[in-house]
Amino acid sequence: MAMIRLLKPLEYYERKYGTWAWGFNKLYLMMEKQHNRGQEGAGIASVSLTNKPGTEYMFREKAEGKDAITEIFSRVTEAMAGELLMGHLRYSTTGKSGLTFVHPFLRRNNWRAKNLCLCGNFNMTNIDEVFSFLTSQGQSPRIYGDSYITLELMGHRLDREVERLYAEAKEQGLEGTAITDYIDNHVEMSNVLKSTMSHYDGGYVMCGLTGSGEMFAVRDPWGIRPAFWYQDDEVIAVASERPVLQTTFNLQAQNVRELLPGQALIVRKIGKSHLEQIMPAQQLSACSFERIYFSRGSDRDIYQERKRLGEQLTPAIMRAIDDDVANTIFSYIPNTAEVAFYGMTDGIRKQNHDVRIEKVVWKDIKLRTFISDGAERNDLAAHVYDITYGSLRPYEDNLVIIDDSIVRGTTLRESIFKILDRLHPKKIVMVSSSPQIRYPDYYGIDMSHLEELCAFRAAIALIQERGMQHLITGVYKKCKESVAENHVRAIYAPFTVEEINDKIVEMLRPDGMEAPVELVFQSIEGLHKACPNHPGDWYFTGHYPTPGGMRLCNEAFVNYVENVLKLQL
Repeated sequence: MAMIRLLKPLEYYERKYGTWAWGFNKLYLMMEKQHNRGQEGAGIASVSLTNKPGTEYMFREKAEGKDAITEIFSRVTEAMAGELLMGHLRYSTTGKSGLTFVHPFLRRNNWRAKNLCLCGNFNMTNIDEVFSFLTSQGQSPRIYGDSYITLELMGHRLDREVERLYAEAKEQGLEGTAITDYIDNHVEMSNVLKSTMSHYDGGYVMCGLTGSGEMFAVRDPWGIRPAFWYQDDEVIAVASERPVLQTTFNLQAQNVRELLPGQALIVRKIGKSHLEQIMPAQQLSACSFERIYFSRGSDRDIYQERKRLGEQLTPAIMRAIDDDVANTIFSYIPNTAEVAFYGMTDGIRKQNHDVRIEKVVWKDIKLRTFISDGAERNDLAAHVYDITYGSLRPYEDNLVIIDDSIVRGTTLRESIFKILDRLHPKKIVMVSSSPQIRYPDYYGIDMSHLEELCAFRAAIALIQERGMQHLITGVYKKCKESVAENHVRAIYAPFTVEEINDKIVEMLRPDGMEAPVELVFQSIEGLHKACPNHPGDWYFTGHYPTPGGMRLCNEAFVNYVENVLKLQL
C-alpha cells in the first residue's frame, strides 16, 4: 500500500515542480517500487479538498493484470487532482481474484465526512465473528470478505461519529452548511478506529481516506504487518516498505519512521498529523517471513539479515558435501534467495575455500504456484524454471542450491528436481534459508490447508509408518475440545528435523531421478539470530500470537482428519 498527503495547495507543486501531477507521480513510483511479488491487480484513489458541491471530489480507479498500474495511471486526469492520494497492489492470498477484490474499497454518501475509502495489507482471522456482529445490528454486507466487512464496520462507526458531531453542532445553535463545516473540521478518526479495530484478530495495516479530508494508517497491536512513514513540510507519505519511501523521496533510512504496534498515524483535514495508540501494544510478533521473503531485499536491514541467514547455514552445508568444496557448484533459486546465496558463499570463503559459482537455474515466467488452484498448480510448476546446461561436470560435481523457503514442495517435485537431474550432479544439496514451514499463515499468505505443507505431510507419513495413529486421534480430539492452544504442534514432537527432512526428500523425489538429494533447513535459533527484531515465527513453530491463529490451525487439523484422512472418530 502507498499513501500521500500533500501539505501545500496544489498550485504550489505545479509552480515548484512544473506539473499538476507531482503527487500522482510520487504515488506511481511508490507503487512500482512495491510491484515485486506477483500482484495481479492495482487501484488508486484521490480526494480533493477544494472541489465544490455538485462536482466529484473523491475518485477511484482499479484494474487487473500485470499492467494494472500502468493502466490506472493512464486514466488519471487533472480533474482527479487531490491533496489525499492512496494506492494499493492486490496480491490475492485466498485464491479469490477479480476486480471486485481489488483495493481500494469505497463507501459513498452525500455527506463528505461519511465517505470512506479503505485499503490495506491484512488477513483477519475472526471475520465470522465480525460478520455476526454486523448482522446482529441489522446490517447486510453485500460481500462476505474481510475487506468489505471492514469497510462496512468502519463506515458504520464513521456514521456514528458524524452523527455525534451533528448533535453537537445543533446544540451550539449551528444551522445549514455551518453544521457541515463543523462536522468536517472536527471528525475524530481515533474514535472510529478504536471502536472498529478492537473487534479484529489478525495481522494488518489498515489505511483510509474520508471525503472530508481525514487520512489514517493503523497497525495491528502485535506488529505482525509492517508500515513506514515520512513527513516534511510538503508531504506525508506511508508505505509498506522502507526503501520505497527512501527511493521516492531521496531519504536516508534514519529519516523514515516505523509505525508501532497498535499505533495509528492520523492526518487531520487541515494537514496536521499525530500518532495515537489505538489499541494497547501486545507482545511483539513482527513477521519473520517479511524479512525472508515478502519484503523488498533492498532494505538496509533486510539485506544484512538475509545474508546472515545464508551464512549461518555454512556448517550444515559443509557436512552435506563432506567438505568437498573443490568439487561443488553453488547456486540459488531466483530471485528472492539471491541475497542469502551471497551470505552462504561468504561463509564458505571465510573457511579459506575458493567457491565455484554458476547460475544454474533460471526463472522463465512470473508464476505464483502457491496461490493457484491445486488442479493447475502442478502444470504451472513444471514450467516455471529452466537450467543452464553444461554448468557443472556430470557425475563429478555436487550441486548446492539455496532457496528462501520450501512450502508445498510442488515446484521441487514437478520442476526443479527433474531439471537439475538432467545435469547429472553427484549430489544435490537443497538448502532453505528459512526453517521447515510446518503451519499455515493466517496473517498474510493464507495457506489454510495443512496437507499442502510438505513438512506436515512428511510428519503424517512417519506417524502412519510407525503405527502411531493414536497421536492423530489424540490431537484431533484436543482440537475439537479446545482452541486455547495450538494442539497441532504435537504432530511433530516425536520426530527430529532430520527425520522429517529425509521423508520430505522421499516424497518429493520424482520417479527415475538419479542424483541423491539432501535437504538443509535453517534452524529456529538461526532464524532469530539473523532477524532479532522480528520474532513472529508461527510458520515454523506454531506459536501463533493471537487466539484466532491458534483456533484456525486447530480447525485446519480437524478438517484434514475429517475430509482428507476421512477418519471416523
